[in-house]
Amino acid sequence: MTEKLVKIQNELKAPKNQFNAFGKYKYRNQEDILEAVKPLLYKHGLHLTITDEIHQIGDLIYVQAEAILTDGENYVSTTAQAGIDPNRKGMDIAQSFGSSSSYARKYCLHGLFLIDDGSIDADSTNTHDKAPVEDDKAWLNKNTPQFNKALKFIQEGGDVNALLAKYKISKAVREELNIN
Repeated sequence: MTEKLVKIQNELKAPKNQFNAFGKYKYRNQEDILEAVKPLLYKHGLHLTITDEIHQIGDLIYVQAEAILTDGENYVSTTAQAGIDPNRKGMDIAQSFGSSSSYARKYCLHGLFLIDDGSIDADSTNTHDKAPVEDDKAWLNKNTPQFNKALKFIQEGGDVNALLAKYKISKAVREELNIN
């Protein structure tokens, strides 16, 4: 099972075929990833299932997606979460939930298939109507290969300043890494 997954991770090409005209960036969505991975799943005799669950902690509502890859006997799974804003401007409640589901599923697939957005990730470059800040460092996002490498680096006694020099790190990610 692991060998087949590694082959798919190496063979998968999921280009950023979508374009956000407002933010002027290219991106890939869940459908782009699924379109690229389906022939590889067939080729290697694997089956992929993606499910969602809605959770609430206090006032925070979020969707947790789980991707399960199986050969019928063994399986590998990943999860990712995305917050839901039921009052999101311009969306009804179904659209808000659907948007968060798609986002969580996309990053679940990123984790499973080791899809690396590199430093040009729409989520790290989109200014959301705020003035852009001149900084060439990429954001270190949870549930990414870079995050996993950073976590291992810290756990093995790596210098926190080396991470701070390379990445912009949010408070939430700092907490996950257990750094100040």
